[in-house]
Amino acid sequence: MFDRPKRGERALLINVRVDPPSLRDDEDEFHSLALAAGAEVVGRLSARVRSVNPKYLVGAGKLDEIKALADASEIDIVLVDHALTPAQERNLETALQRRVVDRTGLILDIFALRARTFEGKLQVELAQLEHLSTRLVRGWTHLERQKGGIGLRGPGETQLETDRRLVGQRIRRLRARLERLALRRGLARRQRQRRELPTVSLVGYTNAGKSTLFNQLTDARVFVADQLFATLDPTIRRIELPVGGPVALADTVGFVHDLPHELVAAFQSTLEETVDADLILHVVDCADPEHLERIKDVDEVLNQIGAGDRPLVQVYNKTDILGVPPRIDRAADGSVARVWLSAATGQGTEILLEVIADALHKDRVSGTVRLGVSQARLRALLYERATVVDERIMQDGGWELDVEIDRRGFQDLQRREDLQIV
Repeated sequence: MFDRPKRGERALLINVRVDPPSLRDDEDEFHSLALAAGAEVVGRLSARVRSVNPKYLVGAGKLDEIKALADASEIDIVLVDHALTPAQERNLETALQRRVVDRTGLILDIFALRARTFEGKLQVELAQLEHLSTRLVRGWTHLERQKGGIGLRGPGETQLETDRRLVGQRIRRLRARLERLALRRGLARRQRQRRELPTVSLVGYTNAGKSTLFNQLTDARVFVADQLFATLDPTIRRIELPVGGPVALADTVGFVHDLPHELVAAFQSTLEETVDADLILHVVDCADPEHLERIKDVDEVLNQIGAGDRPLVQVYNKTDILGVPPRIDRAADGSVARVWLSAATGQGTEILLEVIADALHKDRVSGTVRLGVSQARLRALLYERATVVDERIMQDGGWELDVEIDRRGFQDLQRREDLQIV
């Protein structure tokens, strides 16, 4: 929502920790977020506060220290690794005489940079406007008076009220557009379901390697970079499994600690691909020392969007960094708990495909189907949706097929095509 200068903005990072202290230390992650937004980080400060100052978040002494460092280093922008209220943001900007952006605003800015599709841009704009709507006062305090002049005398509206009304109108238009796009995506999803095409969704912490794995499995050319939120717009591709036919694989936006609620709400329609997925692959950077905390963050978002009860397999990626071979870890009941692989080298991806096939088609029906000469269409459907083990031509010109098909697909064909398996 601000004009971006051509050069990188000189930024001062403020890492605020409020008592009781958290077990996590995300200073490096916040530094990566600043770099992803195009900032030139020239200074960092840590602030430990026992209780939140309602005016500035930090105490007066720490505020003086921040201002002194900002003046000495010619800082353009101060980035605060904590959520700020509109009043705190406005008071800090007044005291520091510089732009102040909190963690939520920084992530929204990165999403604005990464959005490429029409829907992605609409979703980001909606999240930005909803975030900005509570902060309009900071830029318009000098206009909080009735407009005057020829044709404008009388009660009228204050400039602030006008801006809030315009922002509200834009938010309503964006929501209406996104609802129409969500309906269109819902139609595409229902068409895949009618074709009995299962959906597998890749989720995980940002920069865990989801897009690299997606490209490895689909031969797609999704943008990959060693930076946070390199992928924003979801991509869906069809892949063939060793058994059981094709599936739709969806690459989704990465999650992050304290993901802004505005983004979760704005991207709700996009995340429906995950909510309705037949199987979720949770990609984990096993080389990350804090990967267990990252797993908790992702699980929290999955529960938040209503996907916490979907079938899930963890994919421990980047085994090439640890120097460990691909393998499968199983739970006490024998089910697959996690798959270890390297998306960068491709080692272990064939194991993952077998796990996906087993997870999606563990309840399978097998037998022989006899088709008459007039049932060529049903024969084509079986080749598309089932695994045809063997085929024989009968004396009357019909076919006899030995097939394997998942029970849901069999029941659908049985209902629609009167399919019978011996």
